[in-house]
Amino acid sequence: MKDVEKPGTAYYNPERCSLSDFQNIIDQSLNLEAVPNAVGVEKNIPIYDIKNLKNSLSSISGKKELMAEWAWVLKETAGAIVLRNAYKDTAVIDQATKVYEEIIKDEKLKEGGGEDHFAAAGANDRIWNSLQKLCENSPDVFFRYFANEAIQAACEAWLGPNYQMTAQVNLVHPGGSAQQAHRDYHLGFQTSEISSSYPKHVHELSPVLTLQGAVAHCEMPIESGPTKLLPFSQAYLPGYVAWRRDDFREVFEQKYVQLPLSKGDALFFNPAIFHAAGSNASSNIHRMANLLQVSSAFGRAMETIDRKKMCILTYPIAQQHYAEKSLDINEIKAAVASTAEGYSFPTNLDSDPPKGGLAPETQQAFFMRALEENMKEDEFKKKLDEMEKARLS
Repeated sequence: MKDVEKPGTAYYNPERCSLSDFQNIIDQSLNLEAVPNAVGVEKNIPIYDIKNLKNSLSSISGKKELMAEWAWVLKETAGAIVLRNAYKDTAVIDQATKVYEEIIKDEKLKEGGGEDHFAAAGANDRIWNSLQKLCENSPDVFFRYFANEAIQAACEAWLGPNYQMTAQVNLVHPGGSAQQAHRDYHLGFQTSEISSSYPKHVHELSPVLTLQGAVAHCEMPIESGPTKLLPFSQAYLPGYVAWRRDDFREVFEQKYVQLPLSKGDALFFNPAIFHAAGSNASSNIHRMANLLQVSSAFGRAMETIDRKKMCILTYPIAQQHYAEKSLDINEIKAAVASTAEGYSFPTNLDSDPPKGGLAPETQQAFFMRALEENMKEDEFKKKLDEMEKARLS
């Protein structure tokens, strides 16, 4: 019988994090030959032009190949990908921007300036739960905004199917200061003391529970302060307890990279990559991004979303697009994936037993079935009420 090696400490100690190990990791480079679907590699970050990838996204084998490449980049190499032309028509971006601007105005009148992650209060404007608020204010804009196959593919590449979409709008005005370098949700939102209380294997697990994204709502030249990224830094496993150390932050400030974005581009990155919003040194660019925080079906989303309400609001719009074929079926599925709950659990299996398998029907599956059956709106709402009652009873 083979001897089992005795493990070392099961926890990371911030004081013992090795800066030299960290520097060796971030001194790597990514060559274009390693990412055949990319149109270029800029500052070690691969650039993908979605206009050139429509055939890949529309075929099962091509999409899997592309998603495998993206997952490899996010985990093993740069830790970030840029999707140029993620939106082929940016009109819906402009429509969403107008809705968000009205929400910001209304919330300022009601509440005044609010707190923000990793930045001083008042340094920018933020809409918490911009996902549901866009849906409530304009279900039609919401549905077309998230009817985006490229975004869906990026989410599935890292998280698999049935992911949970949440989003927060960040608007940084001219003169807005940069954030401090950090990692993101889950462990990145804990103090160093709390993060170090989690065993090492949880530090390996945390990044694969969440995907960070940003949709550019305006032109973002470098002077406007697009996200600062430190390629490869997500591969340093003790990073959740190290990023608050001054010497690690100093290295970040010396070696971070920034890439300009155009309206309709999307950036996705591993939540464990060291990153920070840049300072807006422009005189006239109000930098707006919709920050997508997408959670694994197996994890907990940051925000509580009233998905039943969102389903009711968007169902007649989805019916119209489905009937008129003004959005193709994959675009409709992409929007539904950001609207309805994609996971069956937790539930009460006494009142909500599995149907045709090991799990009850999800909201997403029911939404698509209702479209196929041309279910009437009142029947659709009644069924959603029954599903909720069964799940909570």
